[in-house]
Amino acid sequence: MGTAVGGERAVPRYVQIAEEIVQQIRAGVLKPGEMVPSESELVDRYGVSGGTIRKAMVEVRASGLVETRHGKGSIVKDRPPVRHRSSDRFRRSHRQGGKAAYLAESAQSGATAKVSVLYIGPMEVPEDASERLGVSAGTQVLARRRLYFRNGTPVETATSYLPWDVVKDIPELFAENPGGGGIYARLEDHGHEFAEFVETLQARTASKAEASELALSPGAPVVHLIREARTTEGRVVEVCDTLMAADQFIFEYRIPAAD
Repeated sequence: MGTAVGGERAVPRYVQIAEEIVQQIRAGVLKPGEMVPSESELVDRYGVSGGTIRKAMVEVRASGLVETRHGKGSIVKDRPPVRHRSSDRFRRSHRQGGKAAYLAESAQSGATAKVSVLYIGPMEVPEDASERLGVSAGTQVLARRRLYFRNGTPVETATSYLPWDVVKDIPELFAENPGGGGIYARLEDHGHEFAEFVETLQARTASKAEASELALSPGAPVVHLIREARTTEGRVVEVCDTLMAADQFIFEYRIPAAD
């Protein structure tokens, strides 16, 4: 516990140490790929106990700037964030130019993007997605599950659920590569013109399985994003359930001030 100084509670020593290490990483003193000094080195440097250093490293790991490797210690991540522009990423001009949203935003950040398709096929729709799609729970839909990489590192998983009556006559949606512009371009090719995309975000910690899939430290922060793709006719033709490594994305939204 900190002690009161001038009417304010003093910052605990482990927090001060954590902040200093984080600042060293952000300033480039500790560079991507370098090991954070060991516990014994930090004990000697700061003149504190091992317990204090362990508490400090919990805070450092929570920053998302390092990852822990069993038996090796903590290493500075080489994972600069992608800027995730909600107001721009689904522009029709991107689709018409042959770029799906993830590839477009990765290109803007100068990153090398890759998409691995994990599953495409029929599936009973989960309850939350069924409500958003306006169908009964257990109804058959087309599921498309992907794992997204940036510079060789997994950063995001996404599963799209699409109504069967919408997709059954669009064979490209059953292919690993649906063609330039992604699935939204193919839907619009077949008359499903989009009016808006509605996203709901929740920040939480990753489960053990999620952390493993995204190569994150246990308990690392993630962003759970659910998107509805709505057409000009008012129908939701896709629900996309996405899990994102929180340290990889900056969310930027443009909110009109006028009615």
